Amino acid sequence: MTTAFDPIVLGGKPLTSRIAMAPMTRSRAYGLGAEPTELMATYYAQRAGAGLIVTEGIQPSPVGQGYPNTPGLHSAGQVARWRQVTDAVHAEGGVIFAQLMHTGRIGHPSLLPDGLVPVAPSPVAAKGRVFTHDGPKDFVTPTELSEAEIRQTIVDFADASRNAIEAGFDGVEIHGANGYLVHQFLAPNTNRRTDSWGGDTEGRIRFAVELTRAVAEEIGSDRVGLRISPGNRYNDIAEDRPAEVYEALLAELAGLDLAYLHLMEGPDRELTGRLRKAWPGTFVLNPFTYPEVTGPEALALVEDGAADMVAFGALFLANPDLPARLAVGGPFNTADAATFYGGDHRGYTDYPTLGA
Repeated sequence: MTTAFDPIVLGGKPLTSRIAMAPMTRSRAYGLGAEPTELMATYYAQRAGAGLIVTEGIQPSPVGQGYPNTPGLHSAGQVARWRQVTDAVHAEGGVIFAQLMHTGRIGHPSLLPDGLVPVAPSPVAAKGRVFTHDGPKDFVTPTELSEAEIRQTIVDFADASRNAIEAGFDGVEIHGANGYLVHQFLAPNTNRRTDSWGGDTEGRIRFAVELTRAVAEEIGSDRVGLRISPGNRYNDIAEDRPAEVYEALLAELAGLDLAYLHLMEGPDRELTGRLRKAWPGTFVLNPFTYPEVTGPEALALVEDGAADMVAFGALFLANPDLPARLAVGGPFNTADAATFYGGDHRGYTDYPTLGA
């Protein structure tokens, strides 16, 4: 029987276990350069015992930033500072992927430089507020991306993925979940386009497919993962037929031989099983446990064959040496579910189906 403590090869790279650290926004890249800090290097190195670390969301371009003090991978200074983080993790024997996250309509002009405004597939404002340096502010109506701007956004992701490898990352994870830009293209309430980037299922999955292909071509498919969250209503997303859309998406991507698919699960375990069967490669599961944080019981998902790897979020915050504690059954420092589900953004967005 395979267990979560057995090694696994991910995109040609051996991992010491099947326990992943889920991406969690920390908002610690202080300053105008959106560069990682020494604190971030310490934070990730402390958790290098994970089989795989996936970083907090990293914007691939200035307009992709949606929250205060989140880091980027679009400048030479950012690449250099991320190298300090990856060196620290590798020195402890860890493997680390950079999560590339463009927040799309989620954000505010006050968080962006040079007069930029949030962008999205369609000019539809999200309900709710976002935390800024001046406190909570209502989401604004985003600017609809033109054909040329969509193409440039794909290039931005590819460039950021190349920067990630230059910075020493072992690979990248494309954030296609949680109501951010890639998810906004997939969902019918945020993608109201009538051109080839919207409309039917084929049109709405096109951005995710072409972006993933571009990143895979840039750095090699074995260095690329994709995170999805079908049916997750976070950030005012509405998906009425997620199975249809995500099975079509996986069918288009199955032949790329990606490093992994990372599912942030909603309450529909049946859908999880369908996507597990549809995906031919490594399947990483961030199980739905709301309103509790994911606990040791999630290890059984690997034993049962529901996933190849299992991702823990808040428990990794409270227990930097989590895999070692899981191996002996604890003890575990308490993870504050209320704080975690409120997020680093002070709870100004809605988390009705967020799994940790």
